[in-house]
Amino acid sequence: MSNDTRDTGEGEFALIDRILKPLAADTPAALGLTDDAAVLTPSKGKDLVLTKDAMVAGVHFFDSDLPGDIARKLLRVNLSDLAAMGAAPVGYFLATFWPEDLPRSWIEDFADGLALDQVEFAIGLMGGDTVRTPGPLSLSLTAIGEVATDKALRRNGAEEGDLIVVSGTIGDGALGLLAAREELSDLDTTDEEYLIDRYQLPEPRLALGQALVGRATSCIDISDGLIADIGHLTEESGLGAVIDWEKVPLSDAAEAALQSGKNLIEAILTGGDDYELAFTLPSARRDDLVKLAKEGGVKLTIVGEMVAGEGVRVKREDGSDMPLTARGWQHF
Repeated sequence: MSNDTRDTGEGEFALIDRILKPLAADTPAALGLTDDAAVLTPSKGKDLVLTKDAMVAGVHFFDSDLPGDIARKLLRVNLSDLAAMGAAPVGYFLATFWPEDLPRSWIEDFADGLALDQVEFAIGLMGGDTVRTPGPLSLSLTAIGEVATDKALRRNGAEEGDLIVVSGTIGDGALGLLAAREELSDLDTTDEEYLIDRYQLPEPRLALGQALVGRATSCIDISDGLIADIGHLTEESGLGAVIDWEKVPLSDAAEAALQSGKNLIEAILTGGDDYELAFTLPSARRDDLVKLAKEGGVKLTIVGEMVAGEGVRVKREDGSDMPLTARGWQHF
């Protein structure tokens, strides 16, 4: 594992040995973090799947967020990408850019969060880099997974007439961000805490993703917003999509937020940060959804259909189009 050699009190080598090396203890490919790189041999009959996401203070998390929660979200958003490809986790690489004045206790709590989720998701640290920066606090994680050779779920396989299905509930992430900003003051404490938790600690649908291999025609995780991400499926598959707003599954907390009188429908459809899976399934395999829901351990809901044409249309209960001023999260 690489390091910044500037003097930072305890020293970077000591930091790696004391705080980060334990995270690699059960990952043979990491070589105990004693060498410049990891050595990974794919399992027979498997392809490697690699993904990378970054998080920056003030952009992806609040300064007040707990360091353990920040670590867990960083890992989970990457695991969600693996889920969308139908892959099982193998390991991850971590790059951290610590501000000069960041307390060592913050780093320790951050590592504790990673350790907690390593157990839950059966994954371990393989290496990375630690450097000091004048700011802001920045983090980058690369996750590696495995999937059967040539069986990775893609965005480009949907066909006209395929059902569009989503896991879990939609809009909780976006509403959780609003709640964290204290913009949903009418919510009771229980609903507010639920939505904030969904925003801060998404649940990567790894079991579902693996169950979809060989069944789904296309798949994506909902990070940029339901409409934007289904839009990615339509673009790559050369089709259009129709989404029925009345069928979009909402949590009790989201339903309560909608009753506040604020117009939150667009936030729910385009806000992002749900990290649920959206996938397409041939209509002839509709009955497979019961089994897939059981294997994935999550509720599945048909929200629309792939159609000829292009773009994503959202319709109301009466069949009329629902205009949207935004289509989803833009990274630039």
